Amino acid sequence: MAVKIRLKRMGKIRAPYYRIVVADSRTKRDGRAIEEIGKYHPTHDPSVIEVNSERVQYWLGVGAQPTEQVAAILKVTGDWQKFKGLPGAEGTLRVAEKKVEDRSGFAEAKSLNENEAKTLRTKRDEAKKEEAAKKAEKAEAKAEEKPAEAAAEAPAEQA
Repeated sequence: MAVKIRLKRMGKIRAPYYRIVVADSRTKRDGRAIEEIGKYHPTHDPSVIEVNSERVQYWLGVGAQPTEQVAAILKVTGDWQKFKGLPGAEGTLRVAEKKVEDRSGFAEAKSLNENEAKTLRTKRDEAKKEEAAKKAEKAEAKAEEKPAEAAAEAPAEQA
């Protein structure tokens, strides 16, 4: 059985990513694989390349043939040089810088939001109290007007 180390395409229409797989040469490009030995994301900058070096060395040792694309990836990681016994086994793989999470602005914004929320709540509560006081005054004014009106109407009815 002829075994190839090749790329299995995955992802969306214009956002591909690949898995580096060991597969029978007669299977489809995205068909069943014997083993998955790595990942390749070409759209990232720099490209993300993860390869299980130990498994690559095993499969190359038992006669698996890499495709041109996979051979280029293995040269970048240094696995091809290691297999052939060539100098430069460390490879030329560029690694993306680790992202430093800066949360200082977040804490400040959160405290501002909490303070704003407190002031808004107090303003809202004060507005409700004022509104309730106005309603109470109107109710008292109506209550005072009704007995006076009733007293004014009573003598007119007697006459």
